[in-house]
Amino acid sequence: MTGVRFYHMTRTTLEQALPQMLEKTLERGQRAVVRSGSEARVEALSARLWTYHDRAFLPHGSVKDGRAARQPVWLTVEDEAPNGAEVLFLTDGATSDKIGDYALCVLLFDGGDEEALAQARDQWKALKEAGHDVTYWQQDDAGRWSQKA
Repeated sequence: MTGVRFYHMTRTTLEQALPQMLEKTLERGQRAVVRSGSEARVEALSARLWTYHDRAFLPHGSVKDGRAARQPVWLTVEDEAPNGAEVLFLTDGATSDKIGDYALCVLLFDGGDEEALAQARDQWKALKEAGHDVTYWQQDDAGRWSQKA
């Protein structure tokens, strides 16, 4: 089954955490798809991936850019992987019926948002019952990730 990692953000925002995770994905030679809750979020994340570091950027695209097959990171609101991604990132409460198509699924949720916490708990239960290998990661006081379950 697919490995599913739940990342409980307590010290950083999605805009801070996601670029680092995508960097590691690309370093491993994998492609990623990031599914967001709205087109506005896709556009905001796209802008962030171009500017998150003063000496680096993450190559990526969205439906607005086209040429999906050539994009190492695809940003979308759809349940799709037109770039052949091995890693799925779910943000803003987005879900997928195709988690089993990926080697890894990463769910990022805001620890300060009660609705996001409740949804993450429901997703954890459903994915565990479906037989996926689920793990839970939380940030420590320094912002580093540590596995809690």
